[in-house]
Amino acid sequence: MFIQTEPTPNPNSLKFLPGRAVSPGKPMEFASPDEAVASPLAEALFDVSGVERVYFGPDFIAVSRREDASRDWDELKAPVLAAIMDHYVSGQPLLAGGARSDPDAGAAAHNDTAYEGDAAQIVAEIKDLLDTRIRPAVAQDGGDILFDRFDPAEGVVWLHLRGACSGCPSSSATLKAGVENMLKHYVPEVTRVEQSL
Repeated sequence: MFIQTEPTPNPNSLKFLPGRAVSPGKPMEFASPDEAVASPLAEALFDVSGVERVYFGPDFIAVSRREDASRDWDELKAPVLAAIMDHYVSGQPLLAGGARSDPDAGAAAHNDTAYEGDAAQIVAEIKDLLDTRIRPAVAQDGGDILFDRFDPAEGVVWLHLRGACSGCPSSSATLKAGVENMLKHYVPEVTRVEQSL
């Protein structure tokens, strides 16, 4: 098995490509060892000293190290690769038996809060742009971006960043220069984009 690695815009995150599907049905994020008990692979990755966050995309794994970790990627890459290789060679499932299929239920999909009237149409347009133009580009960098909420009175869209995008130093620039400009262009009712915490 050959696992490729790619840098991401976030210096604390690396993207690992095992050459096979990882989580094609629904991306999953694990922000702590407690959350990782739902997945043998996430648990093994958190066993590597310095790992802070794990994100499973359709065909990649984004691993983030603690910013204050004493080990840099030159030291962390080998044990992370070993954990991923061991998982796939063992044939274990991605999720532990009996684990709920959505360990990150609050952020695994766009927020489905019901909007009415014009706001419902605006939110549908925002979600469509996110899914067709923005999320595929963000996935190339090992992350994901999801709709959280829209304030129709102010025109503010709140988005949730995951994977390598979470905690990335360039995430504000991505939101303002990229995402905000695109949403304002295609959906004139949008005045501003903010990151949900």
